[in-house]
Amino acid sequence: MDFVARQTKLREHLATTRFDGLLISHLPNIRYLCGFTGSAGFLLMEESGGVFFTDVRYDTQAHDEVKAAKVVVARKSVLQCVGEWLSGRRKRARGWTFGVEAEHFTLADKKRLKDLLPSGTRLQAGPSVVERARMVKDADELRRIRDAVNLGAKLFDRAVEVMRPGVKEVEVAAEMEYAARRAGADEMSFPTIVASGARSALPHGRASNRPIEPGGFVVCDFGVILAGYCSDQTRTVWVGSVSDEARRAYEAVREAQQAAVDAVRPGIAVGEVDAAARKVLRKAGLGRYFTHSTGHGVGLEIHEAPRVAAGQQERLQAEMVITIEPGVYFPGKWGVRIEDMVAVTAAGCEVLTPTSKDFLAVQSS
Repeated sequence: MDFVARQTKLREHLATTRFDGLLISHLPNIRYLCGFTGSAGFLLMEESGGVFFTDVRYDTQAHDEVKAAKVVVARKSVLQCVGEWLSGRRKRARGWTFGVEAEHFTLADKKRLKDLLPSGTRLQAGPSVVERARMVKDADELRRIRDAVNLGAKLFDRAVEVMRPGVKEVEVAAEMEYAARRAGADEMSFPTIVASGARSALPHGRASNRPIEPGGFVVCDFGVILAGYCSDQTRTVWVGSVSDEARRAYEAVREAQQAAVDAVRPGIAVGEVDAAARKVLRKAGLGRYFTHSTGHGVGLEIHEAPRVAAGQQERLQAEMVITIEPGVYFPGKWGVRIEDMVAVTAAGCEVLTPTSKDFLAVQSS
């Protein structure tokens, strides 16, 4: 990872703003900029360089991991250390304006830091410049994402192996998560979703103690974190004898998902990708059952910008990575969702998820 280039780009951006510095508090942004993977820290970026603050638990780790920034280890509160460090430059800092990450820096922390700073120092909401930089992945990030996607995809094979009537949803999820750990995953990207029967109509129905029953869909939505980067995939399986209605609904979702994938290319607004999926489902008479957005960015976090949703005007760029995941949900009955991760290329996109999307039925016996 080229942390020097990332920090240089941020410092160059700071030079064009009214801010004298930007305090990074969101841990994924800190990792992106300097490589720190611990759970406590702040990164202060100024035009002259960066300073990373953490506590004594991470003394050794910070000195091993942090690149292109000075490391300061707090003996007490990390935030207090930031304030005291800035106060020690009182003459220089008076009248300065520092940006904070408004979506991640709490009002309470802002007040505590403000009370520690020299009179006249201002704290204001800073630009979301790091999140915007993270939308476009570099070659190292794309490699890590591919590895995470490929590892995560193997978990579906294990799910199908153990998925039978009478087996509990949570038992299927446990088998998938155990397989992920054995394969080297850091952890799961999010709590594994295995939702069967009427629960498959819950878009985020986490695995429960409910036994799987024949005559319904099972939605499996899962992902892993590998070397810090996330995967995200959904496949839907039918259990038992298949009805024509179920097959039609599944095929409509698959067609909608493919239409959205086909729409992905540099320059297109993400709202148009969302519209491509909705058009297919409306034509099939299922439009009102598609109740969420079509996708989102993925990287160091499972949900990143851009949001692929109706009316969103962000335009795709090459090397962005997004999900395409339309679904239909019939409350009290069942639901279907199909999700792939795709990388935007110069000519269109590459589907990263290798798993087949053909209709799959697991028999009762």
